[in-house]
Order: sequence, then C-alpha cells, then structure tokens
Amino acid sequence: MDDTLSVVSSFQMSPTALVLLNAVLAFMMFGVSLGLRPADFGAVLRRPVAPVTGLIAQFLLLPALTCLATYLLDVSPGLALGMILVSCCPGGTFSNVMTWIGRASVATSVSMTAVSSLAAVVMTPLNFALYGSLNPHTRELLQEIALPAESMITLVLLVLALPMLVGMVVGAHFPNFVRASERYFRTASLLVFLLFVVISFSKHWETALQVAGAVLLLVVAHNALAFWIGDVSGRVMRLPVAERRAVTMEVGIQNSGLALAILFTFYPGAGEMLVVAGFWGVWHLVGGLALAGIWNYGERKSHSQCSSTAACTPEFQNR
Repeated sequence: MDDTLSVVSSFQMSPTALVLLNAVLAFMMFGVSLGLRPADFGAVLRRPVAPVTGLIAQFLLLPALTCLATYLLDVSPGLALGMILVSCCPGGTFSNVMTWIGRASVATSVSMTAVSSLAAVVMTPLNFALYGSLNPHTRELLQEIALPAESMITLVLLVLALPMLVGMVVGAHFPNFVRASERYFRTASLLVFLLFVVISFSKHWETALQVAGAVLLLVVAHNALAFWIGDVSGRVMRLPVAERRAVTMEVGIQNSGLALAILFTFYPGAGEMLVVAGFWGVWHLVGGLALAGIWNYGERKSHSQCSSTAACTPEFQNR
C-alpha cells in the first residue's frame, strides 16, 4: 500500500469545482427534503425503535467496527482514515430510493435520513476525531491533516441542514410543484452526482485505475460490513422485515459525497482518502441496487406463491 500514497497524492480540485460539488450535495438534499414534513420527525418519537436502532448502527457500530477492522487488517493510514471518514457520514440521500425499490419501509428510511443528516452536524466531526485517533495507525495522519471541527460543522450545515430546511419549506408551500418534480429531482440527483464523480476523477483516471484493485476490494468489503451491521441490528431488535430492510439500507448507503466535500475543501492532498470516498460514491449505489433488487424479487416471488396456494399466514401476508 505504500505505493498507493505516492500514486494518488496529486488529486486536486479547482475552487470552482469545489463550489460545484457542494452545490450538487445541497441540490441532492433539497430534492430529498421536498417530501419531508415535521410529522416525519414526530414519527420518530411515536415509533422510535427502528430509527433509533438505525442511528446507533450508523453513528456508533459502523465507525467503531470500521476502526477495529482497519487496525486488525493493518490497512494503510490514508485508506484507513478514508474508510473511517465515510463511516462517520450520515445515510446517503439515495437510501430512500433503494428502500422503495426493495419494498421496505420508506417512512422509516425517510425519518432516519432526516434525523441522521441533522445529527451529522455534530456526530460526523466528533466520530471522525474520536475513531481516527483511536486507531494508532491513523492517529499520526489525523494530527497532520488537522481537519478543523468548526469548519466541518459549518460545511455540514450548509450542504445538509440548510438545504433540508429549504426543501421542507418549499414542499409545504408548493405541494403541486413537489408532486410534479420530486421523482425527477431524485433521478437528476443520481445522474448529476455520478457525472460529477467521473469528471472530478477524469484527470486522474489512470492514477485511480492503478490503485483500483486494492481500493475497490476494501470498499466492497466495507460496504458489505455496513449492510451486515444494519441487518444484524434490526434482527437483534426484532424489527419487522420492512423496517429491518430500511435500517439495513440506511446504514449501507453512506453519504460519501459529504466525505468528498470535506476532503476536497480542507485537505485536497489526502489522495488515498479521496480515492476511498470516490469509489464508495459509486459502489454503494451498485451494492444498494443489487440488494434492493434481491429483496424486490424475493417479495414478488413470495406473493406469487402466496396467491397461488392461498395458504399464507397473516404474518407472511403482511411482510
């Protein structure tokens, strides 16, 4: 892995591109928030088990197990710190879409995305500082890059919390606009984000390909760990299948775009960390779609068998 650092140390982003990245993240959050209502936050208080389970898995278990795994596997400091940063980010905005495709509880997913995005204002900088310093392999690098916590909080507020508030206000006052445009916002957000990742790394495409094998293996394993944590947490809490799947998707789909924004803004020289976040930004969509597709197929097959045999139990019918 030592060669990786020298290979990717030249990743840079122009000020214009950096502003564009933050604008893309804000646009994505705005689009997701159009359908949010204060009642969605109230739902967390009325039925807190699933959202709280997801938040614990998201902000406690995933960063802690990521830190432990990078230490035990002796992952190079840059890659390890990149994995830790991604694990400290809130759920990604596309988790709601993946949850819908997988026929899971969209209400649970939406409430978790909203709460985790707000919690990230404090939890992302706090967790990154904590778990980055707990791993002796990453502690020195963390001290070298010295990402300012106050500036990170400001950035998270600007690209997550503020667009969420604006989206909720627009959604409440212009419901017809929301009904006509919400699905297009989600599609546009996905395409714009993927296009931006490709363009951002296009100048360094050969460089990225040189380290793709090692980094992709780590990212795939890390993403699988995140999905596993979400699923096991839901099973331990005995959540209904739909809510458990929503928690699984929320923990597995991380806001890697936020990680990219943090790195490009405060430490563009952290090449290994940038590559991890960039690969995460693409792979978790592949992994999420695959998992959602498996769930969807299983549900359709189960309901088909149920209707043909007419022998399903109420529990089976209400899955």
